[in-house]
Amino acid sequence: MEIKTKNGQHNWSEITSLLESIQDPAVLIGLDYKILAANRAYELNYETTSHKAQKKFCYEISHRYTRPCDEAGETCPLKQSLSTQQPHRVLHLHHTPRGQEHVDVEMHPIHNKDGKVLYFLETMRTSKVASSTAEGDGLIGRSTSFNQMLELIERVAPTEANVLLLGESGTGKELVSQAIHKVSKHALGPFVPLECSGLTESLFESELFGHEKGAFTGASNRKIGLVEVAQGGTLFLDEIGDVPLAMQVKLLRLIESQTYRRVGSTEPQKADFRLICATHHNLEQLIEEGKFRQDLFYRISVFPMHLPALRERKGDIQLLAQHLLKKIDPTRHIQLDKKALSCLENYEFPGNIRELRNILERACILIDGNTILVRHLPDSCSQTEFFQQTSIAFSGEIKSLAEIEKDYLKWAVAQFNDDKKALSEKLGLGERTLYRKLKEL
Repeated sequence: MEIKTKNGQHNWSEITSLLESIQDPAVLIGLDYKILAANRAYELNYETTSHKAQKKFCYEISHRYTRPCDEAGETCPLKQSLSTQQPHRVLHLHHTPRGQEHVDVEMHPIHNKDGKVLYFLETMRTSKVASSTAEGDGLIGRSTSFNQMLELIERVAPTEANVLLLGESGTGKELVSQAIHKVSKHALGPFVPLECSGLTESLFESELFGHEKGAFTGASNRKIGLVEVAQGGTLFLDEIGDVPLAMQVKLLRLIESQTYRRVGSTEPQKADFRLICATHHNLEQLIEEGKFRQDLFYRISVFPMHLPALRERKGDIQLLAQHLLKKIDPTRHIQLDKKALSCLENYEFPGNIRELRNILERACILIDGNTILVRHLPDSCSQTEFFQQTSIAFSGEIKSLAEIEKDYLKWAVAQFNDDKKALSEKLGLGERTLYRKLKEL
């Protein structure tokens, strides 16, 4: 991208027109991170004026930092773009008058006629499918692993690529598929899920393609299949690894030709849908065992996505717990005791978010007041907390307080999946203090 100059002077009228032609919030930034101009959408979104913004650095408004993002432990799109001379895209948490929001940031270098970078055009688009607060809807989180997943969602959603969601049971695969649908070109169409587990070959075919009247015993009427129901929308096949091998051939033909036939009919029907699949199985292992077709695997996994387990999102557990408690019993304003929260944050959660909800729902039944204590949690949670506390503090030898602090910080960083912002808040330290201590390790 190039901005014209006249007699060595920059054409600011052209720059202003360029910014105002962009619907999303956008700013022009100098090589020193200072904002040079902002469009009206930016002013409205961050409740500032172009004049006020021009006196600040981009990271001051977006992050309330006193230094660039990369010096505060995040990826700085400006620095990356300057290094490669190419556009750079990243997902950040920005401070706005509405609180912290997930923002898809795109940085474009602007060159002069000699190819030298003069400025950067930064555009920002707030995520419509995620929230960093317990009061939000859709996907909830703010940890590093959550943000990495959200960045992939924002990238793949506008495309037509077939998505394969991989992850343990209970990690929210259907919720992620709904998020992809919500911001895709098929958002106005229906979202149609099909649970593939436990379906026989004949039942799976009838569910997916429908059947004609009299196609088999008991088929007293024509039935519309889910492929037809999903016309113009998104078809979500959950646990695709459980699809009967014989049906995988017909599913492959559907994907490749975008046509199908109802059971009992010879007339081809045209299909039009976005496909998202999910599984907790290792499909490549199933291919080696002859239980899953390799050609089908390559068709459905154009864009594979790993969904992090809850134990990889330690920094999100308090947020998720608050969100779930509001849903479980919105009238009681139930809170977690600090020790109870610590138990949950140290628990491995083999059942992931689904297990967290079950634990909280059980605790809500057991409490008489509005506070969940350690005794209201399953024994497995409290035992984990005891082990974590004793294994760190009492390792069988007397250590100096400095050594214990170092060991504890190493452990805490691992628990929060390197999300230093959330960790600093949990430890009650300033980010600068935490970075200094970690630098000394």
